[in-house]
Amino acid sequence: MWIPLFQVDAFTAVPFGGNPAAVCLLPQELPEALMQAIAAENNVSETAFLLPQGSQGEVPHYGLRWFTPTTEVNLCGHATLASAYVLLTEVHPEAERVAFSTRSGLLQVRRQGDRLAMDFPAQTPEPWPEAKEQVAAALGIPPLELYRGSMGVAVLTSAQQVQQLQPDWERVQALPVSGLIVTASGGDLEDQPDFVCRVFAPQLGIPEDPVTGSAQCLLTPYWSQRLGRTELKARQLSARGGELWCRDLGTRVEIAGQAVLVIAGELRIP
Repeated sequence: MWIPLFQVDAFTAVPFGGNPAAVCLLPQELPEALMQAIAAENNVSETAFLLPQGSQGEVPHYGLRWFTPTTEVNLCGHATLASAYVLLTEVHPEAERVAFSTRSGLLQVRRQGDRLAMDFPAQTPEPWPEAKEQVAAALGIPPLELYRGSMGVAVLTSAQQVQQLQPDWERVQALPVSGLIVTASGGDLEDQPDFVCRVFAPQLGIPEDPVTGSAQCLLTPYWSQRLGRTELKARQLSARGGELWCRDLGTRVEIAGQAVLVIAGELRIP
């Protein structure tokens, strides 16, 4: 069996920036163990598996699953963006949007100028005071505020503090969450994004995720309320870096970004 395979850098306008995702266009459903093995072989933070499910009117519809090198996850932003980019440029260039059936429900991605905008479920971060000492030990500094949802969220004093952070990976991995988001206002950076973040998820086999779309499901409601605006620009301060444009829609969050195709080929399955 030959499976079309693409590697896309998401949340960036230039190759070798943003977050790389592998996208597999499946001709048929594969066993879960085989998809996990393919994700481990690809060895990028996420591999997306797309299975055609017809169309909803003029909207192509696919099943979508995401695997890190070690586990399947319930939601992934950059691999969804990468999947939509492949479909809207290589498979359905006439379409204006695509729809995905996922573990997190129906997700849609639409064209937005030179960006693609994803419609994701919002999460309201809840206070997490009981973990403050444990998180402070993992980060080496105490957070100003601490919350949790699908991941932990530590609020620091400045973008510079976020950028210079050198966490203790073993202590981060011991936290009782699937990963830890660290965030601060971007006001001390030269071009002043509304907020910045980094994401550490050794629990999922990803010590530091280069750019994390799903983190904005927690961060957009938090920063929207704190800054009093529904439209926000975010920057992830990883080594590769990435730009995200976010909009608070109440129960949903719109997360937009650019993407670049860097590899196209075929995966051979004996």
